[in-house]
Amino acid sequence: MSDDDSRQTAADYFQKAYELQMQGEYQQAIELYSRSIEAFATAEAYTFRGWTYSFLGDYERAIAECLQAIKLDPEFGNPYNDIGAYLIEQEKWDEAVPWFQKAMLASRYEARPYPHFNLGRVYEHKRNWQKAKECYAMAYSMDKRYVAALAGVRRLRAMFN
Repeated sequence: MSDDDSRQTAADYFQKAYELQMQGEYQQAIELYSRSIEAFATAEAYTFRGWTYSFLGDYERAIAECLQAIKLDPEFGNPYNDIGAYLIEQEKWDEAVPWFQKAMLASRYEARPYPHFNLGRVYEHKRNWQKAKECYAMAYSMDKRYVAALAGVRRLRAMFN
């Protein structure tokens, strides 16, 4: 099979896996993400397989998948943010911070508001209200449709009025 054929096969498996994941068919999605990786490994496939494991509550496996993604493509921002989010779910707040900072610096990352928002969650948890508000405001400034970030700004603003 040519490289182009392998990439297309991988992309087809990835698309089907994503559709199944969105339907809540997590085990089937994991299987298809695995087939995608076998056909042609990408950072995206590892990251999304990790995301699927997170829906099952398997944060250790989700983190391991993201680490594989980072090995393949250190400039892809999603797995850094996702690791931080999984650490928050495990209440490892301080451990999450450097992952969000790495996500912010990644050159290939379309979801730029997310690490700012998630870092705001950490600061809010630690009762560092000013930094939390700044992070939420930054996330909202990057995407005016990001309602959760706007809610964070408003919630913290209301605490001090």
